[in-house]
Amino acid sequence: MRFRCCSRTSAGRGGVMNDDPIREPLLVRWILILLAVGAMALLVLLPLLMVLSAAFGDGFRAWWAALSEPDAVAALSLTLFTVAIVLPINAIFGTLTAWALARFEFRGKRALLSLIDLPFAVSPVVAGLCLVLLFGSHGWFASVLEALDIKILFARPGIVLATLFITFPFVVRELIPLMEQQGPDEELAARSLGAGAWTLFSRVTLPNIKWGLVYGVLLCSARAMGEFGAVSVVSGHIRGLTNTLPLHIEILYNEFDTTAAFAAASLLSGLALITLVVKFWLEARHGDALASSHRKH
Repeated sequence: MRFRCCSRTSAGRGGVMNDDPIREPLLVRWILILLAVGAMALLVLLPLLMVLSAAFGDGFRAWWAALSEPDAVAALSLTLFTVAIVLPINAIFGTLTAWALARFEFRGKRALLSLIDLPFAVSPVVAGLCLVLLFGSHGWFASVLEALDIKILFARPGIVLATLFITFPFVVRELIPLMEQQGPDEELAARSLGAGAWTLFSRVTLPNIKWGLVYGVLLCSARAMGEFGAVSVVSGHIRGLTNTLPLHIEILYNEFDTTAAFAAASLLSGLALITLVVKFWLEARHGDALASSHRKH
């Protein structure tokens, strides 16, 4: 009660809340806000503007010619193909994994939670090397793959596997806190009323986690499009076949074709901005639901 009385008094003297012990002074707040805005402008906005400036430095025709070149089209197609495969797999297995970890208690649960974070801790290059040890010509599964005439490395399956490894935690880590926060009460009530497994998931669980799932898929999409390290190790850098858009940019830059490199970089940035726009739209249209889904993040 003493806090409320003090806050009203301070607000009545011009709206300054400096006397409130649970709020930072106005000057501190403005300094922190300016530092945050300055850091974002310097580290995010300025580099993005420089990429766009370099991409269109030789005009729109040069930009379009760089993007319509067959190797660039193949790199974009492979990037979108990889994202199209990775997203549904991560959405399905990420949801199942989050459900198991949030609802059940079992031995080794903490170890499994730590393993989920492994792609965040391990360098993507190391992840790519692990795939080489498993599926390479001298790897553990080399004889099996050779007998079945299946090629993983230096082909699309290797790129998809590397991207899956890197992006797997995004959906799981979005859903676990949300499902733990909601608890199993509604699911237990539905089950007591005779709901089957699919009805329980589609009518109770999925509506409660849908915004967390969408948010995790968006993060996964942005990361999959920009993945470089792991894909670089397993792709083989074959032009027109196994180069994703980030690898195509690196090759162009190393060959001093800066206009084409920045044109491809602007396209990759544009895809990331589309993801950002979708995120803003979701927050504007479903802000309350998204905020509640991230309350404990």
